[in-house]
Amino acid sequence: MNRRRPPRPASAEELLTTLQQLTSRARREVELHQAQVELAEALQREMLPSALPSLPGLQTAARYTPAQSGLDIGGDWYDGFLLPDGALAFAIGDVQGHDVEAAAFMGQVRIAMRALAVTVTAADPGEVVRRTNDLLLTVDSGLLATCTFVRLDPRTRVLQSARAGHVGAVWATVDGQAGVTEDEGGLPLGIQSGEDYPVTTRRLTTGGAFVLLTDGVIEGPSYPIDEGLDAVVRLVRSRAGDSADELADAILRAAERTGHEDDAAVLVLRHESFPGVP
Repeated sequence: MNRRRPPRPASAEELLTTLQQLTSRARREVELHQAQVELAEALQREMLPSALPSLPGLQTAARYTPAQSGLDIGGDWYDGFLLPDGALAFAIGDVQGHDVEAAAFMGQVRIAMRALAVTVTAADPGEVVRRTNDLLLTVDSGLLATCTFVRLDPRTRVLQSARAGHVGAVWATVDGQAGVTEDEGGLPLGIQSGEDYPVTTRRLTTGGAFVLLTDGVIEGPSYPIDEGLDAVVRLVRSRAGDSADELADAILRAAERTGHEDDAAVLVLRHESFPGVP
């Protein structure tokens, strides 16, 4: 009868060698992941504007945080630029997915919208979004995107916006009132050609704020969008005296409580006073 010999205990030298091999492998994996993260973050930075336009009396601020999974890169984006007639254009959006393909499509959306905005008469938000949608459908990427496009006239403070399946914005007044916009909108970009995108007109009040965001700011695994929006409304209402930068930072800090794994973007417009306009 053969008896199996008990395994020979590993020597201290063998254990040390095995530990060194495992440590070396783990270090290589960490370095590879870090390189992927740095590459993704560099790509994301190149996709987003380095600065937002601003005028005396108007504060602007934007923030972006990467997804907590995948390649730490996603389809959330924001933009801001000066229009030929002196008005300002702002946009925010969210492309489905968290990979390089989503980031590339996000770049196409942003560039298309910026290019079309300078050719559309008075940069009509509904027309800009409609043409962007029709153009992206010719690319046939199979991806969808939500967005909100805003045109702000600095002389009158009139703010016009159009929405393509995107979450509502948050508004606030200097006296502490705040709420969520319930503007009529159209389908997300990339679904149906010829879609109409109604335009909503409002006025940015003295001392007021207009906050555009993506669902990564307000939604988590067990945190519904409605609750997230309500939380942002309460926060904006309680911080009426904050600058645009302070408000953007506070909103992203609060977003961490949702436990979200999606990437997130915030764009804040805060009015102080425009010269010659009461």
